[in-house]
Amino acid sequence: MIAALLLATAVQPAACDNAMTQADMNACSMQEYQAADGALNAAWADARAVAKQRDTFDSLLAAQRAWIAFRDAQCKAVAAPYAGGSILPLIHNRCMTELTETRTAQLRALAQTN
Repeated sequence: MIAALLLATAVQPAACDNAMTQADMNACSMQEYQAADGALNAAWADARAVAKQRDTFDSLLAAQRAWIAFRDAQCKAVAAPYAGGSILPLIHNRCMTELTETRTAQLRALAQTN
């Protein structure tokens, strides 16, 4: 019963256009980050395949691991001033989305470079 109630009240993507409460905005920002992460994973697969063909995979993997550490630390620092506040997840998720979208573009460019 409780699970059904939680599912019924979960924020749906269409509801994100009109999110009014902080909880809804936080949930929507998480959905946006998850979508960006999905696009990143697809771009990574393409870049990885190209890097393996060019025998540059080790360099790409090292760069990706360093980027993940940077992204996580940067977004933690960006959100830190909001510690204890209900807006912290929104700030953190938006940072994660922004940096992830930027990295996705970089990976796509690497996969297309001759």
